[in-house]
Amino acid sequence: MSLFVADEAEIERRVEALLFAAAGPLSIADIARRLPEGADAGQAIAGLRARYAGRGVELVCVADRWAFRTAPDLSFLMTEQRDEPRKLSKAALETLAIIAYHQPVTRAEIESVRGVSLSKGTLDLLLEMGLVRLRGRRRSPGRPVTYGTTDHFLEHFGLASLHDLPGAAEMRAAGLLDLSLPADFSAPDPTRAASDEEDPIEDEDDAPEFAQDFMGEDR
Repeated sequence: MSLFVADEAEIERRVEALLFAAAGPLSIADIARRLPEGADAGQAIAGLRARYAGRGVELVCVADRWAFRTAPDLSFLMTEQRDEPRKLSKAALETLAIIAYHQPVTRAEIESVRGVSLSKGTLDLLLEMGLVRLRGRRRSPGRPVTYGTTDHFLEHFGLASLHDLPGAAEMRAAGLLDLSLPADFSAPDPTRAASDEEDPIEDEDDAPEFAQDFMGEDR
């Protein structure tokens, strides 16, 4: 029995080393590939999560991947942070929010929600930064591109999944929604199943050109 416990402790120790050394979050499958055959990566993760609970760094799930992060209540210690190389404009943030909540969504639908025309550069920037991806083609005239968010989007904003996006009540409490909105207003559900009217992007599609098919001129 003691040998079995020692084996579990060693597996947990190896998983701990992998997570500390990794350049980014690791999935259970990523971790399992580096462990001896038969090792229970999930059990090791559970053990580490319990052991690090309440400590200065904690084991958290980010987009179905695991990583060590500074405990939220100690974030005030991180007063000096590096500047982001690129900042999102107000238009880009609005566009990203619309894509996050309404995905899969086309450029025309984004413009409809925002009420203004969308510059080609705005979507290009979000694609380049890896926050947005091409999801497919809508089964409608012209077969426009549909957009959705990426795992990098979840990691960038510290979300475990799209279920963690703030709802209407949270946004209203934060002052992000007009208090005069109807009482039955609800935020769109970004976790709904993909539309039957959407075709996936095929391998033969030329993604860069595809992204610009329906962008038009900058306005």
